[in-house]
Amino acid sequence: MGGVAVPINAKLHPSEAAWIADNAEARLIFTDGGQVFSSRDLPAHCTELDGHPLPPSHGWPSLEQPVPRQDHDLAWLFYTSGTTGRSKGVMLSHGNLIAMSLCYATDVDQVSADDAALYAAPMSHGAGLYNFIHVRCGARHVVPASHGFDAAELFGLAEHMGQVSLFAAPTMVKRMVEQARRQDYHGAGIKTIVYGGGPMYLADLREAVDTFGPRLVQIYGQGESPMTISVLPRALIAERQRPDWATLAASVGHAQACVEIRILDAEHQPLPTGQRGEIAVRGATVMQGYWRNPQATRQTLVDGWLLTGDIGYLDPAGYLTLTDRSKDVIISGGSNVYPREVEEVLAQHPEVFEVCVVGEPDAQWGESVVAFVVTRSGQPLDEGELTAWFLARMASFKKPKKYVWRSDLPKNSYGKILKTDLRHWLQTASIAAL
Repeated sequence: MGGVAVPINAKLHPSEAAWIADNAEARLIFTDGGQVFSSRDLPAHCTELDGHPLPPSHGWPSLEQPVPRQDHDLAWLFYTSGTTGRSKGVMLSHGNLIAMSLCYATDVDQVSADDAALYAAPMSHGAGLYNFIHVRCGARHVVPASHGFDAAELFGLAEHMGQVSLFAAPTMVKRMVEQARRQDYHGAGIKTIVYGGGPMYLADLREAVDTFGPRLVQIYGQGESPMTISVLPRALIAERQRPDWATLAASVGHAQACVEIRILDAEHQPLPTGQRGEIAVRGATVMQGYWRNPQATRQTLVDGWLLTGDIGYLDPAGYLTLTDRSKDVIISGGSNVYPREVEEVLAQHPEVFEVCVVGEPDAQWGESVVAFVVTRSGQPLDEGELTAWFLARMASFKKPKKYVWRSDLPKNSYGKILKTDLRHWLQTASIAAL
């Protein structure tokens, strides 16, 4: 039929889903009748059928006929998760999706019809997009009955189906490890756990390797170069005895087969090995642009390179280490503090379950470091003792000036921690204190 797919997260508010459908100029909406779409939220140019047969039309038979498409033709509008504002429609071509699938086969896994793709995360985002290779190979596709993330359910499905691969955010992998320990499960039926979409702290990765063995593969990508910027292979992740394991495991691996990576300065000039700058990528998976947003396209695609907005550096062997999103870097007293390295240290504390670090405006220092912490016990820790523990491992100017104790951290439906929400909470708390 020659259509363009626009997957919409079923967990969105109806007004958010309606905005995407309207922005994408949707003509057909397929839904299971849940709460995402109602008659009043449908775009004006859509007609609600609600299970009734399609009205007679000479045009409908043409839907059954294949339409020739070229590699540059638009195939997919992938709306970003919108953690920093209104989501943008990433324009992915048929060629982009084919290249992404080939990269999976080259850099992650060979796939056959005996495999199964298990959807532990929403199919509207990376978990669905990245399994195109499984569609092409005629593999099985498994959607949990819970329609959510339940580690025990996933393990049961893996044992029953066998040869299961799944994509999970690091926060999900962490919960899988905890559940596996509770039920003495060691990965039976799981072929591959591909993780990405957020930082995997070394302490958590060690536990995951000890639990699941050589099943873990890390990928780094964005909607704009879907799942295909770099890869940290399973063999390296599993090789805990390597003297340089901690350094390599803290990276996001080397460039995938279909792309090139550069580190650029503020003028978009290449930086030498070891220097931090903005990560840029080009290759067959890089998007065509943002749907109906030429200004954002010009700002993001520069001289054929996709500017990711992420900060990192390359080592002499070509391994890429992410330090942070450029917008998340905290400038305190004129010094750059990278939240991820602070989080990495705090996450090693035996009583810390989850942590997220953000900057807060500070009249004296410009910004100060704030750590939102979830403890294993659910009780606050002694802040003086935690700070002393931190200072034994990291410079003083990077230490949190404030700890906020939480029962959980806000996340979107893909498992990403919502730093914007935490900053808003700080701002609201500061205003309330005036």
